Amino acid sequence: MLKIRDILNLKPENQELTVYGWVRTKRESKTFSFVEINDGSTIKNLQIVIEDKIENYKDIIIKINTGASIEITGNLVASQGKNQSVELHAKSCNVIGEANPDEFPLQKKGHTFEFLREISHLRARTNTFAAVARVRNSLSFAIHSFFQENGFVYVHTPIITASDCEGAGEMFQVTTLDLDKIPKENGQIDYTKDFFGKKSLLTVSGQLEGETYACALGNIYTFGPTFRAEHSNTTRHLAEFWMVEPEMAFCDINQNMDMAESFLKYIFKWVLEKCSDDLDFFNARIDNTIIDNLNNIVKDKFERITYTEAVEILLKAKVDFEYPVKWGVNLQAEHEKYLTEMVFKKPTIVINYPKDIKAFYMKLNDDNKTVRAMDILVPRLGEIIGGSQREEDYNKLYNRIVELKLNPKDYEKYLDLRKFGTVPHSGFGLGFERLIQFVTGMQNIRDVIAYPRSFKYIVN
Repeated sequence: MLKIRDILNLKPENQELTVYGWVRTKRESKTFSFVEINDGSTIKNLQIVIEDKIENYKDIIIKINTGASIEITGNLVASQGKNQSVELHAKSCNVIGEANPDEFPLQKKGHTFEFLREISHLRARTNTFAAVARVRNSLSFAIHSFFQENGFVYVHTPIITASDCEGAGEMFQVTTLDLDKIPKENGQIDYTKDFFGKKSLLTVSGQLEGETYACALGNIYTFGPTFRAEHSNTTRHLAEFWMVEPEMAFCDINQNMDMAESFLKYIFKWVLEKCSDDLDFFNARIDNTIIDNLNNIVKDKFERITYTEAVEILLKAKVDFEYPVKWGVNLQAEHEKYLTEMVFKKPTIVINYPKDIKAFYMKLNDDNKTVRAMDILVPRLGEIIGGSQREEDYNKLYNRIVELKLNPKDYEKYLDLRKFGTVPHSGFGLGFERLIQFVTGMQNIRDVIAYPRSFKYIVN
C-alpha cells in the first residue's frame, strides 16, 4: 500500500492508485468536490477530486466530513492547483469510518495546545502533533544509528531499582503492600513483607547499571523511560520521560565531551535531512530560528569553558538576572542562554562544576572542590546534555557516598567495579523530550510526548 508521502513524489502519469486516509478538509461545488486527506506519513495532504459522476455520489459526499476515514481509488494526474504537483481523480470512494461534525472536536480552525491536551487520543490527527511524532520517531532512529555505527552495545537497564542514582530522593516507590495495613517492625515499615523483600523504586537513571556493562563490554548505551517524583508543574518537567545514556570505558572527560559533541551533530544533521518538511512547518508556525540553529550546531565547533570562567563572565554581565550568580550555585536557564546566545553565540560546554552541586559518582579534581562534570548548553534551550567522568577510585567513591549520607550497602555492586579491574570511564545523559522540544520549538514538554505525566497531571 502506497503512503501519501510516496504518492506525492510520483510522476502524474494517469496511473490508477488506491489510497487510504483521514479527511482534513472538503470543498463542495455543484458537480464535484475537493477533498484533502492525510494518512500521517507526511505533513502534506493529498487532494482528491470527486466528481458527481461516481456511483452514489450524493450519499457518499454527505458522509465525507473532517475526521472521517476513507478509501479512494482513482487516477493520479497533474494538479492545476498551486500547493501540490499531483492530485487523485476519484473513480470510486468508500467511507470506512464516519465522523459526525457535530461531535468531532477537530474542525478546520485553530485549536490551542491546552485544548488539545484534553483530547490526547485525537491530537495526533493535527498537523503539529503528527509532525512531533514523526520527528520523535526519526530522532529515535538517529540515536540508535549513531551508537551502532560507533560500536556501542545497546543495554536494557531495569526500570525497578533499589538504589537512587542521583541521591536526590525524588523517586517513585513501587510496592504491593496494603497501604491500609502496612506491616511494621520496631516502628519501621517491614519491607521484607513487600514483593521484592526490600524498598523498591522506579529508576531515575540507567547509569549505574550501564556502568557495570561498560566495564565489561567497553562502550554501551541505554535508551528508555525514567521517572522523577519532582513536585514541579512547569513547561520543562515530566514525571515520566525518556533518557539516552551512553557509558564508555577507558574514557576521560575530554573524550566524553568529544563524543557528546559528535553525537549532537550527527542527530541534528540526520533530522535536517530526514524531516525537512516537518522542520519547515515548525520553522514557519512555531519558531523561525529552528533550522538556522540546527544548521549552526552541525557546522560550528562547540566552545569549552570551565564553570569558574562561566561564573566570572556572568558576574561581569550588565544583566539583571532573576537568579543571582555566585560561585557554588547551579547555573539557571537564563544564565545558560546568556552564555550561548549573547557571549559565544554557539553551543558551549561548561566543565569542572563544584562538587557540592553534583552527584556522588563524579570524579573529584585535584582541587577537591570541583568534579569532572560537563554540561552542553545550546542557544534557545540551555542545558541539553549533562555528563561526567565517573570516579574510578574505590576509597574516594566510598567516602563520597558516606559524605552525602547515602547507604554504602545500596551501592556495594557499584563499588565492586572499583575493586576489580577499575578503569577511567565516562558517560552522559540526554533527556529525549528536551531534545524534541529543541528540534521542534515546542514550548511545553507535555506536547512532545504522547501521554504526559507530571505533578498533579496525568493524561490517558
